[in-house]
Amino acid sequence: MSLKILNVDDDMINRKLLTTMIKKDQEVTSVVEVENGEEALRKLRSEEFDIVLLDIIMPILDGLEVIKVMKADKTMKDIPIIILTTDETKKAQALELGANDFLPKPVKTNLLLEKIHNWTNL
Repeated sequence: MSLKILNVDDDMINRKLLTTMIKKDQEVTSVVEVENGEEALRKLRSEEFDIVLLDIIMPILDGLEVIKVMKADKTMKDIPIIILTTDETKKAQALELGANDFLPKPVKTNLLLEKIHNWTNL
């Protein structure tokens, strides 16, 4: 099985670090990086992804808004979402809106890969 992951974070260093961690997994064939929620939704409408790694606090369109749009759209509502945050309040809101799981920042590689596998049934 191969995985296609959407990595959404406004911080370029965080995005690159996460992609490097993810690519240690042989099951991952593609990681697409975007820097805000608006770009994420555009990608989700034009390509198929197995899972979304989503930062919550971003300019333009934050992660909470992305979750709302994804869960209201029949083509995106079943894509698992793992949020990445240090903010407990935002974490709770994201889970209430329909995010599937969360990882605290800074992210640990083994936990990240374990959660990706759990939500993509690998």
